[in-house]
Amino acid sequence: RNRSFLIAFFSFVNAGNYVTAWAGFPIFAATTGSEPVARIETRDLVSKVAVAGATGRTGSLVVRELLARGVGVVGMVRDVEKGREMFPASDGDRLALVECDLGSEEEIVAAVGGCDAAIWCATGFSDAPSSPLVQLKKLLGIALAPKKSIDCVGIPALAKAFAHGNSNGLPKVIMLSSAGVTRPSWSEEKKQMFPGSAEIPIVRLNPFGILDIKAESEENLRQSGVEYCIFRPAGLNDKWPAKSRPVFSQGDVAVGRIHRADVATILVDCLAEPEAAGKTFEGFSLAGYLAPRTLGTPLARLRRDADGPPGNDAVAATYVALQQLVPGETQDPAALAMGQTYEQLDRDEVGRLGERGKEDAEAAAPRPSSS
Repeated sequence: RNRSFLIAFFSFVNAGNYVTAWAGFPIFAATTGSEPVARIETRDLVSKVAVAGATGRTGSLVVRELLARGVGVVGMVRDVEKGREMFPASDGDRLALVECDLGSEEEIVAAVGGCDAAIWCATGFSDAPSSPLVQLKKLLGIALAPKKSIDCVGIPALAKAFAHGNSNGLPKVIMLSSAGVTRPSWSEEKKQMFPGSAEIPIVRLNPFGILDIKAESEENLRQSGVEYCIFRPAGLNDKWPAKSRPVFSQGDVAVGRIHRADVATILVDCLAEPEAAGKTFEGFSLAGYLAPRTLGTPLARLRRDADGPPGNDAVAATYVALQQLVPGETQDPAALAMGQTYEQLDRDEVGRLGERGKEDAEAAAPRPSSS
């Protein structure tokens, strides 16, 4: 039943010639999971990878995924003791935890020395114990809000560190971003065209301007000259089934759910996928569909950033198709309040942060943190 529906909506887009209208590339892609592939092990292509935000909820899963594949890890953390408690001692031979202020270019460049690539999983502001801001707070005994986004400092620092390495066509810096980062800057006309994307809570409220920070950091990475990949997952939800089928798209209209473990798998997979290099794409997952054997097939269908953004017709076709895959029965993501689930919306229940338009957005936003 589900498979028949997917075939139907992919056929809809093809029938409208939206795929060929965009230089032969679709802007969404899913695998069938049945293509014969010759799998190349990640450890055969990278031996050591730096992970920024290694003790974070997603970053820690990335570390574990890399270790499970036999890849050495340099975990860039704010608190080494926290890292030691989080990861078992048996990982000691292949895991090095390095105290690093992700708001310091100097510390980042030093930490990633000897690594083949890096995965950025951090979000927030520089508030590490060694930062001048924290020392000033201690000295004066006052509370000061951190001003320096670690994304805007750390991403260019990683790009600088890997800019002069050997180019093998694989991403050297992989950035975990977020679906929705471009939507606050959309014109009013575009927001009205795609309300199911523009009016979701994180976009509507944009606490601390976090989406704008991510968008700026993405562009810094694209302009850096280093081989990169930017993945923008939709809603991170650890209650959503893991090991589900990812659906990738471009145009920043994706809405849905994906388990953090699946995000970690995708980030690590991209280290060994030449088709991931130079691309920015969104993703969510379909429960009930097996995870693919390789990401090479869906990634090959996506457009490289250097070829420019997709046209309006292609984005519109993607929006129409993907809105049909929104979780829940109501299928109206614009009606959600921050902290409200699709299931609560179906039952007409108020979410944990209050009614739509009255939410405590800052309570759910990423707090100042370098991990």
